[in-house]
Amino acid sequence: MKTCNQCGKCCIKYSDGGLSASPSEIDWWEENRPEIFKYVNNGNIWAHPDTGEPLSRCPWLGFDPSARTYRCEIYHDRPEDCRHYPTHIDEMITDECEMLESRDLHDKKNAQKKLDLIMSDSRPAFRSS
Repeated sequence: MKTCNQCGKCCIKYSDGGLSASPSEIDWWEENRPEIFKYVNNGNIWAHPDTGEPLSRCPWLGFDPSARTYRCEIYHDRPEDCRHYPTHIDEMITDECEMLESRDLHDKKNAQKKLDLIMSDSRPAFRSS
């Protein structure tokens, strides 16, 4: 498994209504990060501050044209949904995540172990049912 190359695929895919934030995250933003909170509407994140309409892309996804990479402008205060991604290998396959290598596709169990180790500072390990 490669390290993240900041291709932005996950942020672009899930920022179009695919993310949520917990009430405690939203309350924290309201109190501590009003510039983030202004993009919340009725508990839904990434809404236009003036109209309340859902945005098609996360307002915090920045692009560096010289490096051709994306970056999260609220990385340390991003929603838990973002902190936990990616959760499992099948999700990464579906999302065409560029971290995956061919050997990961052939040995998903070990790939999942690598992913859980990489993500250990962001989320609990994935447990299949």
